[in-house]
Amino acid sequence: MKTRIIPKLSISFLSLALLVSCTDLDEKLYDKVSTDDYGKTEAEIRTIVGGAYATLRGFNDANAGGTICFPTCEFIFFLNECVSDEALIPTRGTDWYDGGRYQQLQEHTWDANNITILSAWKYCFQGIANINSIIYQVDKSELTEEGKDKVKAELRGLRAYYYTLLIDWFGDVPISTSFEDTSLPAKSSRKEVFDFVKKEFIEILPLLPSGVRYGGFTQNVANSLLARLYLNAEVYTGTPRWQDCINACEKVSGYVLEPNYFESFKTQNEKSREIIFVIPYDHKEGTVGNYLASMTYHYNQRYAFSATGGYQWCGNGICAQPGLYSSFEEKDVRRKSLLIGDQINLATGNVIMMDDGNPLSYTETIGDYKKALQNEGARLHKYEAQGDDQWERDNDWVLIRYSEILMMKAEASFRLNYVVNALTLVNEVRNRAGLDDLTTLTLADLDNEWRHEFVFEGNRRTVNIRFGTFFEPWWSKGATPKFRGVYPIPATMLAANPNLAQNPNYK
Repeated sequence: MKTRIIPKLSISFLSLALLVSCTDLDEKLYDKVSTDDYGKTEAEIRTIVGGAYATLRGFNDANAGGTICFPTCEFIFFLNECVSDEALIPTRGTDWYDGGRYQQLQEHTWDANNITILSAWKYCFQGIANINSIIYQVDKSELTEEGKDKVKAELRGLRAYYYTLLIDWFGDVPISTSFEDTSLPAKSSRKEVFDFVKKEFIEILPLLPSGVRYGGFTQNVANSLLARLYLNAEVYTGTPRWQDCINACEKVSGYVLEPNYFESFKTQNEKSREIIFVIPYDHKEGTVGNYLASMTYHYNQRYAFSATGGYQWCGNGICAQPGLYSSFEEKDVRRKSLLIGDQINLATGNVIMMDDGNPLSYTETIGDYKKALQNEGARLHKYEAQGDDQWERDNDWVLIRYSEILMMKAEASFRLNYVVNALTLVNEVRNRAGLDDLTTLTLADLDNEWRHEFVFEGNRRTVNIRFGTFFEPWWSKGATPKFRGVYPIPATMLAANPNLAQNPNYK
């Protein structure tokens, strides 16, 4: 049982009108009491604020075509990984075709009707609407103005986090900060969204808690997200902000690189001194949406984790792209983030057999991803798997680690021609992985370290775009036109809100 308290989304108080106007969701109610009766005291407000953190875990919108809005394991994670040079979802027989949505991601031919894109939109705007409603409640409370400002600083930080995702995925999006404004919003430009997010982080910094606080929105979290924003500023606005990225990184303190790379991905990873921001999970607390392991392993993988075969069901879906596993140096401990080769039955000591009578031995190669064999593709194996795991895993989902601060600072330094500083930082990350120092550094080296250090952490698409590789041909993908550096506004959102305009070159 994890020792810290995990907020549940069990308090609700007002109808989320913004969801209807922005995302065409049914009206959601998160409470059964009136604002006149609850949310006046500081303790009650803190309980309600917990709902904003709980929203980070996402939701499954069964009433809207089965839209899965979990950032940890399915549609949203797929949207970041399966369009990158890191992962894909092969069609295996009749499994994982699903109307061709994953083939669209692999080939960079998605359109505005792809449900994975809709999931990302809904995830963010539901979180924003929930936060706006909580801020409304805080403003109506009996807290002092100083108390309100401190509570709202965390909420504004979480809201700005959602906008860091939206600016990255969609570019031009509506900016909504008022619960009471129920008008249909138009899009703001990507530059306007950038300026809004930057301003929010800077304004709330003095009001946020300092130091290390697991799972909470702190000054360290805000500075880390500011650094991310500045690192991608040239993509978002056309103007690089490398020195600003370095400055923000230097304000992050209290963390270390864990000697064991996988400490941050253990079941009890709340003990890691490297994690800066996280989404907490604990199945005993009723948390949902964290089942990535079930989306990657073969159906019979359970016999490799449990002698009785009692491990949870697996779906044999997402896997690594060919070439990823072999791109790691053999002694790189991070290569163990991928599972490859024979899978051994714990009860018999023999290789597990697949239903077709062939041994379950994962291969790096994939012949044809549109009709892949069941054992093709190295599997995602970064988060610890245990034989008694439940469907909902207990590993907290890592959003920011201290190694990202080092890598952001290294890349920004390199782009400013501070090569010696950059090399020192990159080698610090490499040494922890068991690798020798680099003596020279190129952009390709930096890209490679991003790829290996953060494999399967959901940021590879952003790195591909920043380095320009996203638009180049790679395995089973031709050249990608520049307009696909952002996703289309989902078709259902355009239909629900005539004030929205589609992104350029999408229909």
